[in-house]
Amino acid sequence: METKMHSRELGLVLAQQLLDVEDLHYGLWDADLELTLGNLAVAQQRYNEMLVALLPRPGHEVRVLDIGCGTGHLLRQLLDRGYRADGVIPAKNLCEAVRRRLAGFSGPAPRIHECRFEDFPTEQCPAYYDVALFSESFQYISPSVSLPILQAILKPGGLLLVADFFKTGNSGDGGVGDGTFGGGHPLSEFYASMKRTPFVLIEDEDITCRVSPNIALVDELLTNRIKPAMLAIGRYAEGRYPLLARLALWLMRKKLDKANHKYFSGHRCKEVFERYKTYRVMSYRLPS
Repeated sequence: METKMHSRELGLVLAQQLLDVEDLHYGLWDADLELTLGNLAVAQQRYNEMLVALLPRPGHEVRVLDIGCGTGHLLRQLLDRGYRADGVIPAKNLCEAVRRRLAGFSGPAPRIHECRFEDFPTEQCPAYYDVALFSESFQYISPSVSLPILQAILKPGGLLLVADFFKTGNSGDGGVGDGTFGGGHPLSEFYASMKRTPFVLIEDEDITCRVSPNIALVDELLTNRIKPAMLAIGRYAEGRYPLLARLALWLMRKKLDKANHKYFSGHRCKEVFERYKTYRVMSYRLPS
């Protein structure tokens, strides 16, 4: 039976198509890179390079599991650099994109696990991987579920690398800002969960200010391109099919009000993101 596309999957697919990018994660912006849509792919590749730099050198068949591997862009780069990399992707549309990207790879065939990480076949991969990598995918999985799986599939001495945003716990505006940027585990709860595991913290870097410019870029896209286009389509529909257009607006009024507040009210900005979220790059090691 064909499964319905999740709204989160739809958002990722639309982002890739609208922005014409290979990666589905934020870019890394420093002072030497102008904040433009044309530079987004460069910023995203800098993010990839940052992650690769944290991995062990690709010798002796270093096995990496890319959990939530998006379109497979980073996965293919890992393979091309000599890593034995596998991927986990639950979204059918994205899984097809991953397989297309990996077509023609001449090395050992990677395994693509088309499933949620919650359903990962741990019995097939006990103490198998040297590295488990989450690139903006950890936020979608409960630590109470993911951490036992990670302990089962990582080798002794294996590395857990998490690059994602977390909730800071700041409040004061009735949840306006935090609700605008959904997702992310509370950072304090994540730390508490990790302390209940054998994992040992190696590095914890806050890169929020290097990532938050993406929000300004998206806000500009929404305000200056997508909103005018949507308004133009609405005017066209109301002019050609006034009764149907008004009926559709009435039926969808709650969803439209919610979307307008979330995306076009001015709350979805760099400053609000920096207040309510903290973007961390964290490395943990499983004891040998």
